[in-house]
Amino acid sequence: MRIVVLVSGSGSNLQAVLDAAQSGQLDVQIAAVGSDVDGCGGLQRAEAASIPTFAVPLERGASPQRRAEWNRELCAAVRSYEPELLVTSGFMKILSEQFLTSVGAPIINTHPALLPSFPGAHGVRDALAHGVKITGCTVHQVDAGVDTGPILAQAAVEVREHDDAASLHERIKVQERRLLVETLSAVASGQIHLGG
Repeated sequence: MRIVVLVSGSGSNLQAVLDAAQSGQLDVQIAAVGSDVDGCGGLQRAEAASIPTFAVPLERGASPQRRAEWNRELCAAVRSYEPELLVTSGFMKILSEQFLTSVGAPIINTHPALLPSFPGAHGVRDALAHGVKITGCTVHQVDAGVDTGPILAQAAVEVREHDDAASLHERIKVQERRLLVETLSAVASGQIHLGG
């Protein structure tokens, strides 16, 4: 299965996919890794693995017209690699409905909370603020909402008494990496069928 991965940060989830693909545990070809952040850690990891990379930056506070233009540019960049699946993992931008309908492949995303609880950019912080005892991570198919698409897989993580957002997020990331690889494997083998 040919995939493109979009990242914004260090790319630790991407590294789990790279390692699983290289070891033969995961039957995917990573056609390219893209980002909205020039030179981010995720792009560096892909370059170290000799995988093509691209960046389509979007400046903070961009106008609606610029955001629409950015979505078109990003969509064209992704489509040029002809993916069967697009993976967004640690990608911190919302994709437009036009992007979703034009990209030509289903999209899955990882999220550091047990959706539908705590959607959005601050899932870990919000879970802590609500005082939950269990949180976790979700892999879901992307739709036009914010973290509202069909849930494909979840893993629970206990919230410990002295956790702060950083310590909790690190433990969630361990499960997130495992869950992403398992979900990609299930999609590649036909155990999970994606709509759209």
